[in-house]
Amino acid sequence: MNVKVRPAITLAERTVSVPSAMIAVLRRDLQVSFRQSQDIFNPLLFFVMVVALFPLGVSPEVEFLRQAGSGILWVAALLATLLALDHLYRHDFDDGTLEQMMLQPQPLFLLVLAKTLAHWLVTGLPLVLLAPVLGVMVHLDGNSIGILCLTLLIGTPVLSLIGSIGAALTLGVRAGGILLSLLVIPLYIPVLIFGTGTVMAAAEGAPVGAYLALMGAFLALALTLAPFASAAALKISLSSS
Repeated sequence: MNVKVRPAITLAERTVSVPSAMIAVLRRDLQVSFRQSQDIFNPLLFFVMVVALFPLGVSPEVEFLRQAGSGILWVAALLATLLALDHLYRHDFDDGTLEQMMLQPQPLFLLVLAKTLAHWLVTGLPLVLLAPVLGVMVHLDGNSIGILCLTLLIGTPVLSLIGSIGAALTLGVRAGGILLSLLVIPLYIPVLIFGTGTVMAAAEGAPVGAYLALMGAFLALALTLAPFASAAALKISLSSS
């Protein structure tokens, strides 16, 4: 009597492919963020308030605001990004999702990259879209506003990627928000300097190609190294908790 033997299940049939897993993580994080709308609106509201209150507290003169406008917007964007970093892994850590993610067969650094992308989509991208309106408020010209948006489009993903390392290191630590700020802000300084410097160079009519190339190098370096560092930091934080 002939017995048909079912072939062994292949690895591709037993596990979800890496792109599908990344898309699933990205979709889930976006859905959670939109359900908890304060995670989206609090950084945006903070961004607008800092830029709107700065002329009232310092000087409303047009020339001063035109010179300092790029720095004001970049500092406000940096602080708004920092404000949302504490929630990058916190919710998943509290409900056990992060531990389940560690057990998945897919590389952890790619899942971390998907979570960081979701964080940028709900935090960094809205800042970029809101920047032209606030650029008009500080009397920047059209060319400077365009360069400002371009630098924010390149620089805010770097802020999210670097911030993910700090968020992973401070996971489960009391007063983690303060420690996160102390760890991350020094690493943000080069991005802040060149982001502001690019807009100021554009306002003076100087070439900005070198500035943009350097910021692109920052982004490439962060994309290459930050997911690995964040995954290693998550393993350390979960093993010690």
